[in-house]
Amino acid sequence: MEYFFYCRDRPGSGALREPLIEAHWSFMDRYADAMIARGPTLTADREEATGSMHMVDLPDAEAAREFAFEEPNYKAGVYGEVLVRRWRNVLGRTMWDFEGDGVDSRFLVIGHGGADTDARSAALLDAERRYLAGFLDHLIGCGPLLSDDGREWVGSAILIELGDRAAVEAMLASAPYVRAGLYADIEVHAWQFGGRR
Repeated sequence: MEYFFYCRDRPGSGALREPLIEAHWSFMDRYADAMIARGPTLTADREEATGSMHMVDLPDAEAAREFAFEEPNYKAGVYGEVLVRRWRNVLGRTMWDFEGDGVDSRFLVIGHGGADTDARSAALLDAERRYLAGFLDHLIGCGPLLSDDGREWVGSAILIELGDRAAVEAMLASAPYVRAGLYADIEVHAWQFGGRR
């Protein structure tokens, strides 16, 4: 089962991150073979972390809970909020398969589905896929966020490399799901590839 995790930093918790880097990496080393994508979200100037995103293939919900809540940053109080969702890897590849142009133009998009939008998302699925296919060379990771049982659409998670935030917002503005009002909220975060350096 593929899962999406977004751990949002508590305000002022940045100082806690630095001494935990090795512990965080060591914990993630246990999941190296299951990792689809990982990395921190960043402030607009890309100087400081604002959160941590992972897309991981795990055996079950219990393994997902362990991944989210046994992680050193979480246990030390770095994160103020943890989002865990089932997810589907539509591209069928990892971030390491992506051949991009630059590290300073990568973004995480989290679209939170509105109430009672599952049927409407299914009706627009083909149109949404055709639209996103036009950005295939820019997509690092892409797929639906799903309910705990994996049956209902509850949003989308996209990793994309485009020129800047304005380009990402322009891409989103014309997407069928956005135009149909399926999202209650859309987050766009500066993001970079994570892992050991």
